[in-house]
Amino acid sequence: AHACELERSLVGQSPAMRRLKQTIEAVAASDYTVLVRGQSGTGKELVAGNIHSLSARAAKPFIRVNCPAIPEHLLESELFGHEKGAFTGAINRKLGKFELAQGGTILLDEITEMDLALQAKLLRVLQEGEIDRVGGVETIGVDVRVLATTNRDIEQTVREGKFRQDLFYRLNVIPLRLPALAERGDDVLLLADYYAGKYAAAYGMGPQIFAEDAK
Repeated sequence: AHACELERSLVGQSPAMRRLKQTIEAVAASDYTVLVRGQSGTGKELVAGNIHSLSARAAKPFIRVNCPAIPEHLLESELFGHEKGAFTGAINRKLGKFELAQGGTILLDEITEMDLALQAKLLRVLQEGEIDRVGGVETIGVDVRVLATTNRDIEQTVREGKFRQDLFYRLNVIPLRLPALAERGDDVLLLADYYAGKYAAAYGMGPQIFAEDAK
């Protein structure tokens, strides 16, 4: 059943995609941190979701954090939570994404957009399995698998001093590179038919595929 779900969610039968699906199944069986790399639009978030759904943590939460979409000064609170009165506007205690993902998986999308100070705090979470809420005095243990994505050359980002090398090593326990569309051959045709059918259904139309001469 799991294999069928993977086939439905990841469209493509090219050698590159078959290898990717096999790798996802193998990676899901472990509990290691995974760094998913690939160009924008290659399906990094979808792959991360599959890793979670095929894992022993599937019944627990899968929490996604879009790092570049959250202002830097709010991202720490978003990840680790805060106590009442920790800062202006903190009128109640708030649980962070790590606590909400307890027992499950957290996806840190576009991890290279995180600032260096917060990277140091994330490193501690990976090393110790503990978080501190902003403004809190209590250390909280968390059991969460961490997946991260990036569309950047992260090694170059490390060389530029914009990303911590020790954090990179902690995240890159299992590196997973997604093939670009140019590497996927006739998958382009399968994807064209898939999206034609998907959007036709969304507009209440019958099954639609591209004509052969259009391909």
